[in-house]
Amino acid sequence: MAAKEIPGYAYGDKQLATAPYTLKDLEALKATVLFTDKDAKWLRISRKVLEPHAEEILDTWYGFVGSTPHLLHYFSNDKGKVDSNYLARVRARFIQWIYDTADAKYDQSWLDYQYEIGIRHHRLGKNKTDNAKAVEHIPFRYVVALTYPVTATLKPFLERSTYSPEEVNAMHQAWIKSVLMQTILWSYPYTKQGDF
Repeated sequence: MAAKEIPGYAYGDKQLATAPYTLKDLEALKATVLFTDKDAKWLRISRKVLEPHAEEILDTWYGFVGSTPHLLHYFSNDKGKVDSNYLARVRARFIQWIYDTADAKYDQSWLDYQYEIGIRHHRLGKNKTDNAKAVEHIPFRYVVALTYPVTATLKPFLERSTYSPEEVNAMHQAWIKSVLMQTILWSYPYTKQGDF
């Protein structure tokens, strides 16, 4: 599915606000999490491995969220009814996020979209893209906590490839580093001015 076909998807969209962090900030963050050009290479390779399993990966992630009431709550209205249209639209963007993570160029457009993703989890922008009627804010603790299940559950899909255990580990480590960096960038709307 092409990015522009996904409702509310805007990676590379010139209408996004410019991220409050810079490419220089990103380079420092990459150095801090030990993310190198080799990691970027392994992420690109991982797309070929993960793309045929994208729907199954999302089934795994959505199965976890759907079986965890305090997480499913954020896709529900104030009466506890799940907004299935909202879930479906987010799912389409989540699949695209897999591809974007694998193909990331780490340019200004990518930084701007990380900022947008952070806003879409925060009360500043949650529900607006999809005109959803769900709970209006996801506490940051869950945004951070989901780093583990998202990255841990990818490894079995990477292992389905013909790559060696060492190469699978290199792909998996690249994913852990990338998702951690993204989560850190998403934190900006949750921080006080000057604290990021």
